Amino acid sequence: MISLPWTWRRADTAADYASAVVPLDEAHHHSHSYRLRPRPDPEGQLDEEAAEEDSAAFKDGDDEDTTMLVMSNAAAEYSIEGLRSEVRRGKREENWTAYEMKSKLINKAIQDIGMGRYNWQLFVLCGFGWFADNLWMQGVSLTLPSLSAEFGISEKSVRYTTSSLFVGLCFGSFFWGIGSDIMGRRIAFNVTLLIASVFGTASAWASSWGGVCLMYGALGFGVGGNLPVDGALFLEFLPDTSSSLLTLLSVWWPIGQLCSSLIAWFFIANWPVEQGWRHFVMTIGIITFIMFLVRFFLFHMFESPKFLLSRGRQAEAVAVVQGIALRNNKKTWLTEEIIDAVVDGPAPRTRSRLSTRNIIKNKLASFSAERIRPLFKNRKLGLTTALIWFSWATIGMGYPLFNAFLPQYLSHGGSNDGSPDSPASEITAEAYRNYAITSIAGVPGSLLAAYAVDMKSPFLGRRGTLAISTLVSAVFLFLFVKLGTTPLSQLAFSCVEAFAQNIMYGVLYAFTPEIFPAPVRGAGTGVASFLNRATGLLAPIIAATVPGDGTTTPVYLAGALILAAFGGICLIPIETRGRQRL
Repeated sequence: MISLPWTWRRADTAADYASAVVPLDEAHHHSHSYRLRPRPDPEGQLDEEAAEEDSAAFKDGDDEDTTMLVMSNAAAEYSIEGLRSEVRRGKREENWTAYEMKSKLINKAIQDIGMGRYNWQLFVLCGFGWFADNLWMQGVSLTLPSLSAEFGISEKSVRYTTSSLFVGLCFGSFFWGIGSDIMGRRIAFNVTLLIASVFGTASAWASSWGGVCLMYGALGFGVGGNLPVDGALFLEFLPDTSSSLLTLLSVWWPIGQLCSSLIAWFFIANWPVEQGWRHFVMTIGIITFIMFLVRFFLFHMFESPKFLLSRGRQAEAVAVVQGIALRNNKKTWLTEEIIDAVVDGPAPRTRSRLSTRNIIKNKLASFSAERIRPLFKNRKLGLTTALIWFSWATIGMGYPLFNAFLPQYLSHGGSNDGSPDSPASEITAEAYRNYAITSIAGVPGSLLAAYAVDMKSPFLGRRGTLAISTLVSAVFLFLFVKLGTTPLSQLAFSCVEAFAQNIMYGVLYAFTPEIFPAPVRGAGTGVASFLNRATGLLAPIIAATVPGDGTTTPVYLAGALILAAFGGICLIPIETRGRQRL
C-alpha cells in the first residue's frame, strides 16, 4: 500500500505493468467471469435458474462435453470478433459511441480481474470520505449546546448553525461533482478531505458564533464532495459481480458518527463549556487531516480509467487497468491494440476528448427538460422516477430534523420543560453517553443492509429492505416523542432509530442508480441528490422557527416526512435485485 509521495503525479504507462498482460487467446485461462454467464430475458432481468444451471454444469467434472463446450465458448468470447460483438450488444446496436464501447471493454477487463488487494484498499480509503461526512455532520450537531451556552444564542436560534454546514454541503456536492469530471477523480479525492480538515480545525479558534458558522460552511464545501466523488470512484473500479459492496461502503457512515460521539463524550461532557467543543472540533479536524495524509502519501491512487478515456488519454486508461491487475496479482488481456481493433472496426471514430466547456454543459444539462424528459418516457419509468425523487426529498428533510438536533433532544432527558428561547446552561455527560450508545447501535444496520439487498425473499431485496427500514424509522420517531419520557426510554428508541436509518440510507444510495436506465442515470441520480441536499438545507430553518418548545414538533414532522417516504417506496413498481446494469 505504501508508495513514494510523488508517484501520484506521474502518468501511468503500459511499460510499468507489462508483466500483468497476457495474450488475448490465453485470457480465458485467467478469467473466471465466463463460468457464470446469466442469460438475460427480454425485460433485462437475469434468469437466475439458468445461471445456476450453467454454474452447476461447469462444476460437474464428470460432464466433459459440457466443460469443453463452456471452455470453447469462453475462448471464442476472448477474440477480437467476440469482443466486438459483445461491446455492440444491446437494443442500441450500432448506435454505441466509441467512448461507450471502450468503457464496456474496460468494464469487462475489470470484471475479469475481479476483487483484489487494490479494490479492498480503495474500499477503506473511499470509506474515509463517508466517515468524514458523518463525522462532521454529527460533529456540528454535537457542538450546538456548547455554542448556545458560550455565545448566548437561544436553543432554537443556534440551529441555524447547521444551515451554514448544509449551504457548504450543497455547493461542495455540486462543485466537486463537476470538478471531478474536469480535474480528475484523484484531485477531488484528496483535496476534499484537506479542505475539511483545515477549516474544521480552524473553527476551534473562532471568537464569535458568526465565525464558527463561516468555518462550518467552508468545511462543508470540502465534505460535500466526499459522497458523490468517493462513491462514484469506488464504483468505477468495482467489478459488476461485487456491486453490493457499494451498499456496504455505507458502513463507514455510522462509524463516523460513532467516532464523533465518543470524542464529544470525552471532551464536551468533561471540559468547561468554552473549551470542550473547541478541543472536540480540533481533534476531529486532526483525524480528518490524518486521513488526507494516508490518502496522499501512503497510497498510489490510480486515476479513473473512465475519466482518462473522456479526456482522450486512452493509453493511460489501459495502463491503469493493467496496474490494477498487477496490484491484485492477476493478469489482464487489455491493451491499446485490442481496444483499437475492437472499437475502430465497423464503428466510426468519434472525438474522444471532452472539453471542459462540454463537461460543464453536460452536467448542467442533467437538470434540463431535455435530459429529464426520458425519465418519464413511459408510465412505469415515470412513476418510478417521481416516487424515488419524492422519497429522497422527504428523507432529506426528515433525517436532519431529528438527527441534527438529537444532542439537544437528549439533553432534555425526556422533559419538555424550559424555554426554547433561552441558551443552554448545562450539558450532561449522560446525554453524550447516550448519543455514543445510539451511534454504536447504528453500525450493524449498514452491515445488515448489504446482506439483505441481495436476498431472494419477496419481502426483502432492494425495495423491500428500503420500505421496511423506512417504516420502522418513522414509527420510532413518533415513539421517541410520545413515550420517550425518561433518558432510558429515549435511549432505547433512538438506538432502534439509528439502526433502521442506517439500513434506509445504505439501501437508498445503492438502489437509486440501479433504477434509472444507463443513458439517463446521471440525470436521475443528480436530481435526487440535489433534492436531498436542498430539503436538508430547509430542515434547520424549520426547526428554528417552528412554533412550540422546539423538542417535539420537529420530531413529529420528521416522522411524518419519513412515513410519507415509506408510502412512496411501497408504490415503486421496480425491483432491481438481479437486474443487468450497463
